[in-house]
Amino acid sequence: MSLALKVIVVDDEELARKRLENLIKEVPQFELVAQCQNGEDAIEKIESLLPDLIYLDIKLKDMSGFDVLKNLTITPIIIFVTAYDKFAIKAFDNFAFDYLLKPFKDSRFLESADKAIEHFKLKKSISGENLSQLLNFFEKNRNKINESNKLQSIPIRLGNKISFLDFNDIKYITASGYYAEIFSESKKHLIRQSLSNLIVELDSDYFIRIHRSTIINLKFMLEIINSNFGDMDVKMKDGKLFRISKSYKKDFLNKLNI
Repeated sequence: MSLALKVIVVDDEELARKRLENLIKEVPQFELVAQCQNGEDAIEKIESLLPDLIYLDIKLKDMSGFDVLKNLTITPIIIFVTAYDKFAIKAFDNFAFDYLLKPFKDSRFLESADKAIEHFKLKKSISGENLSQLLNFFEKNRNKINESNKLQSIPIRLGNKISFLDFNDIKYITASGYYAEIFSESKKHLIRQSLSNLIVELDSDYFIRIHRSTIINLKFMLEIINSNFGDMDVKMKDGKLFRISKSYKKDFLNKLNI
């Protein structure tokens, strides 16, 4: 009887889930049984479907991947999908079964998949102690890890070159389909990145999301404009106007102590 491993993908980005889905299809021993875009759904599906293997993104919209693990009563193989830096990677090397560091190559995924398959062929068990040590490490170093992962610059591909845009030069970022349009004082840049990923990496002292499609740099904000209907707009120093959506209004006002 051939080996069949039930797999669940947990990632809040549709493109990331789709890529993992396509890669999983290339592994005959894998059966993708569910995809989850938030932690709450992940906990429910993992507990009900009892997967053998989980590809787990660390940064989810409603909770972290570690929060998901804390709420599980089972211990499947976890392959972390992460953009964390070298400081955090040391913990993965010591305590995690395996991890995929974004952006990863297809060959790295297949290498990790082979490792998981071999693990099951040998009928090895997963160490709950290692997982516990990993969770403790991240809990104790949460602030240090978050700070170390703030972007100082954003890589921008221009033809066959990659330049680096200092985040201090960014005025605002807007969503454009699967892309983000980054506006600096000199020009506009287009990158294949979501606003959800960018906002957690940018310096929260200056950057704030005011709409599902807009991030602004407070250093380039000129004024706030209130309309007669309770709506609120931000006017930037270059004259650009952005609406503050109701779902982000409270956080925005709290940020400014208004």
